[in-house]
Amino acid sequence: MPPIATAPVVAVSHLDLERYAGTWHEIARLPMYFQRKCDTGVTATYTPRADGTIGVHNQCVTAEGKTIASDGVARRPEPFSQGKLEVRFAPAWLSWLPMVWAEYWVIALDENYRWAMVGQPSRKYLWILSRTPAMDRTTFESLKAKAVAMGYDLTPLVVSGELD
Repeated sequence: MPPIATAPVVAVSHLDLERYAGTWHEIARLPMYFQRKCDTGVTATYTPRADGTIGVHNQCVTAEGKTIASDGVARRPEPFSQGKLEVRFAPAWLSWLPMVWAEYWVIALDENYRWAMVGQPSRKYLWILSRTPAMDRTTFESLKAKAVAMGYDLTPLVVSGELD
């Protein structure tokens, strides 16, 4: 049974996409189908585009040592809700279909953009990200506690990064 939320899933009130751009290392995630083969070296790189969208490049290394990657695009669905993004990995010609856009909410963010936690209001997916491949254990435990307070079930959490 999932934990009872003591806080709602809320996106951060301000997300500076220029500062958010660059490479993030996955420290932990809730399992998802598209990452089922990912073992180590999980990264997401965000690149702002002239049209206001963000290029998304996800990459990881499988248990067999093979690098796999996928490219997509992110957009703000609402200009007034800064921390909410939608991400699409389907071909551009399908972008008119609402179902190809997944909610990607930044729900916790370090003021210096050293770490971030991303989730969805459904609480099905969650990622803990860091600018470096390692995160200190105190920060990690604090982010986990925030996620549990928002009602995320962290029982199946996969730790893919390093903890100091």
